[in-house]
Amino acid sequence: MSELEATDDGAARSPVVDACVIGLFLLAAVASLVLARTFLMPVILAFLLSLTFSPVRRALGRAGMPAWAVATLVTLGLVGGILAALLALSGPVRSYVADAPAILREVEWKLRDVSSALESVSKASAEVERVTAGPGPAEPQVSIREPGAIERAAWNTPFAVAQFVLTLTLLFFLIASGDLFYEKLVQASPTFRDKRRAIGIAYDIERKISRYFLTIATINAGLGVSIGVTLWLLGMPNPAVFGAMAFLFNFVPYLGAILGTAITLAIGLVTYDHAGPAALAAAAYLTLTTIEGQLVTPYAVGRSLKLNPVVVFVAVAFWGWAWSVIGMIIAVPVLIALRAFCEHVPALAGLGIFLSGREEPDAPAPAPPPAPAAAEAPRAAAA
Repeated sequence: MSELEATDDGAARSPVVDACVIGLFLLAAVASLVLARTFLMPVILAFLLSLTFSPVRRALGRAGMPAWAVATLVTLGLVGGILAALLALSGPVRSYVADAPAILREVEWKLRDVSSALESVSKASAEVERVTAGPGPAEPQVSIREPGAIERAAWNTPFAVAQFVLTLTLLFFLIASGDLFYEKLVQASPTFRDKRRAIGIAYDIERKISRYFLTIATINAGLGVSIGVTLWLLGMPNPAVFGAMAFLFNFVPYLGAILGTAITLAIGLVTYDHAGPAALAAAAYLTLTTIEGQLVTPYAVGRSLKLNPVVVFVAVAFWGWAWSVIGMIIAVPVLIALRAFCEHVPALAGLGIFLSGREEPDAPAPAPPPAPAAAEAPRAAAA
């Protein structure tokens, strides 16, 4: 029999019931995130971008620029940068998309030995299953034609454009409002202690999110340039496309590097006559992303932004399932904000410790200087 706890009104409450209520709440929250993702994705992304550009807004505000002018500058800068990148890379990307079926057939032909081995294993498995199951009635085969990549892109383009416009519009109003949200947060807190805690949490989340995005964007830009130059030296076509791909994919931990390596290998198999140079190009891509992920980024972000790698991987997988690509991009910033919130709430300190990464051992303290010998004391006294 489970233990019962007495509530304030004298009724008995079971811990099992509390656990069930929490479980139902979590299921409802996950379902709400998935069902409302069309609205929530641009809203969350706009808030994260607003936190990222808050230091820029404050710096320009101290220089005398009003908040609405900073909002206009940031919004037009983002639009101009995205449009310039699309115009510069639209030609090679369009050719790759149009030649995707031919590229896949060429890759399959180059890897025909591996495909033959896998097909043999699949046929053997099917034969064993057929013999084990025995003869049965023949089932009718129904084939459903799925829309191609171009058809899916044409169908999703209006929704993507609408979400992009909503994100930029909300970002403009968030930056133009200045510190309005912080002022309302302070006014809504009842006591002075609550006001200090609320504003401390808000500023800590803002500082860590802005530092993360600005640092990662700088690192990804350097990684993109390095990969573009390396693949250009290896003779890969359109190295700027691979550099831009590395810049974007590296915002997704783990999965971005794997996907970029796979795409580089596929294009390399089409470009070169043999698999060796293609494998070298893919290995170069993977090596550079590994150096960035294991050495550069951990050193640049510092201890305060380090997270549990297992939790990061699970979060990326979950948000990718719930919100697709945008979810994988915002997975790490959401974890950073959650960890910062837990650090200011004593009741959630355990969750904050679980989310944090491995603590590096502190450097040993320098040894104290040796004490003067006992024999030197009488000499000093005599002198």
